[in-house]
Amino acid sequence: STPLKGDKANFKVDEDVSALRKAIEGLGTTEKTLIDVLTQRSSAQRQLIAKAYEKATGRTLIDDLKGDTRGDFEDVLVALVTPPALYDCQEVIKAMKGAGTTESTLTEIFASRSNKQIRELSEAYLAKTGRAMIHDLQSEVSGDYGKALLILAEVYVVQQYYTHTFSESMQALYEAGEKKWGTDEGKFIDILCHRSVPQLRQTLIEYKNISKKTLQESIKSEMSGNLEKLLVAVVKCVQNVPAYLAERLFKSMKGAGTTECTLTRIFVSRSEIDLIDIKVEYKKLFGCSLYSQLESEVSGDYGKTLKCLCGQDE
Repeated sequence: STPLKGDKANFKVDEDVSALRKAIEGLGTTEKTLIDVLTQRSSAQRQLIAKAYEKATGRTLIDDLKGDTRGDFEDVLVALVTPPALYDCQEVIKAMKGAGTTESTLTEIFASRSNKQIRELSEAYLAKTGRAMIHDLQSEVSGDYGKALLILAEVYVVQQYYTHTFSESMQALYEAGEKKWGTDEGKFIDILCHRSVPQLRQTLIEYKNISKKTLQESIKSEMSGNLEKLLVAVVKCVQNVPAYLAERLFKSMKGAGTTECTLTRIFVSRSEIDLIDIKVEYKKLFGCSLYSQLESEVSGDYGKTLKCLCGQDE
């Protein structure tokens, strides 16, 4: 079954609430019911369920899920019940918390989200913390990486309209990188992080014509560390967001230990946006279906939940 792109037909909120209550309040939690109800409804329907649940019980569905489930399974169910912008906001907060910032999470979120999503995330952040997200990011990320990330995070404040032509900005990129000793990171950041997607697509084509290398190859040879990863992510997302996320999923499952938090974030946040495309790209890039990869890499109720979100290939 294909992951739902929209609302479940003949959706009855009261039936869902009583099924969830029975699953949670009865002796022993019925995990199957939790999975079936929460993965087979749209995000908007889950919000209606959560409201009705609280009205019926005086408790929040999120608190009850937290009380009744554990570990990665708990995390994915709570993520499903959280409104999308608030979920992104919580992921950003988590990435900034504790010792050391999780740059890979910040890179993924700010490179792959649309301007509208970043605007909503920013509003959710302010509502939740009482602080501007930009302000908190400034104290957590530094150097050229920080500069680039802040431009992406602020994108909604100032959508720059560049008047100069593509070939001018291409020439500028080429001269800032390949052509001279020592790279002018600022120029790369300025052009890559301020443009609209259609402009950047054109930029990638023109760049290759001028420098005989792809922009991605140039970034990789000229830069290193988190800045390199962020700018490469921006370039990949300009070309194909689903392919970028398919690669993130692959890396989360391969190697030592599975990175569950990344799997959860991508499956939940993209389930109504481009998960179908991510599955197509996954198969193209890695030669096997995303579903079969999940079967071999994740287990238990958590694995079942991800497989329900993923859906088997047609």
